[in-house]
Amino acid sequence: MAQPANYLNNVFINCPFDPPYHPMFEAIVFAIHDCGFIARCAREEDDGGDVRFQKLIRIIDNCKYGIHDLSKADLDAGSGLARFNMPLELGLFMGAQRYSTKGHHNKDKKLLVLDQEKYRYQVFISDLAGTDISSHENSIEVLINKVRDFLFNNSRRKSIPSGTYIYDRFNTFIAALPDYCANLHWDRNNLSFIAYAICVSEWMEINPI
Repeated sequence: MAQPANYLNNVFINCPFDPPYHPMFEAIVFAIHDCGFIARCAREEDDGGDVRFQKLIRIIDNCKYGIHDLSKADLDAGSGLARFNMPLELGLFMGAQRYSTKGHHNKDKKLLVLDQEKYRYQVFISDLAGTDISSHENSIEVLINKVRDFLFNNSRRKSIPSGTYIYDRFNTFIAALPDYCANLHWDRNNLSFIAYAICVSEWMEINPI
């Protein structure tokens, strides 16, 4: 099977999409692009006829790298039930890597598993024992550094700047984003994933590293 286009640059994001986590999600997307990669996630497509599970498989197949944040393990306030989307998508990514035949592009997948506390996962997903889990401590600065180090260590690209530098650029970008959106007649507080990624990419063209 041929390697998908941009496979070596694509980074799959598996994280909570609820409002409290949204600033962290924006930081992940920015850090990925500032490192020279392309952020991908289930929210990039809006096709009512596309089965979500098949869409996830297709996007995961297109990504060498995966960033998986399991921090939302609490019960949903409305239903009283836990949400299992993040562990499911992590399992899909790990399965694509584990069960691919030798020489298949998915055999070379790399993943970063995150949580708000390093060993909390042992309570709710103990089968991950032995997997290196990184804690972001609910800190955007720590999160950006974790994403940067993961991409740098696995790609060895010397063009990737330090996490501190990317964090400073992220703060500058976020401060400029409301005016940028106003000029486009977009709602800063209601940006789709694609719209946000466009803002990030265009800002970086004007403000290169």
